[in-house]
Amino acid sequence: MAKQVWQGGNMLYPLPAVMVSCANAAGEKNIVTVAWAGTVCTNPPMLSISLRPERHSYGIIRESGEFVVNLVTARLQRACDWCGVRSGRDHDKWEECHLTPASAAKLELAPAIEESPVNIECHVRDVLELGSHHLFLADVLAVQVDDALLNANGKLDLARACLTAYSHGEYFELGRRLGTFGYSVRKKAPKDRRPRRR
Repeated sequence: MAKQVWQGGNMLYPLPAVMVSCANAAGEKNIVTVAWAGTVCTNPPMLSISLRPERHSYGIIRESGEFVVNLVTARLQRACDWCGVRSGRDHDKWEECHLTPASAAKLELAPAIEESPVNIECHVRDVLELGSHHLFLADVLAVQVDDALLNANGKLDLARACLTAYSHGEYFELGRRLGTFGYSVRKKAPKDRRPRRR
């Protein structure tokens, strides 16, 4: 396989393009689309998002110290893109995208997006000023999940959500399951050795 050095920058794709909702004490609410987001720690549960300081939501989150990561479905993808290319300085993204602010379970200011099936409520622990982007390291205080995503055993089934991903300027709907965690090393089930009826 022939390869060459790529000069295009970050190549860690695909990414979860998420809608981050926030608000400040003055009641200003906004939504910003973030592709640079990820899980940081399981115990305690933590995640991070990276924002450019010039983004309108940056100041709101820096001031309030909280935000909600809202997962994006195929139905929300157009709103997700729109919230990423328009500024909250000039637009009321909630109204123009027909999105509903919902009360968070543990946060004081930041609302969740009602139309998103999963809302991850976060409290900022630290801000790392890295360069073009600043990384918000946050504790996950609560996760709200749409009842429709829970199976009969109460297990979360995200495949039902039709989630999307972002890869190098394009959006994709997640589709075919290739396996489950650990399937590559799992022993095959023993064959049924009972005699068959003829």
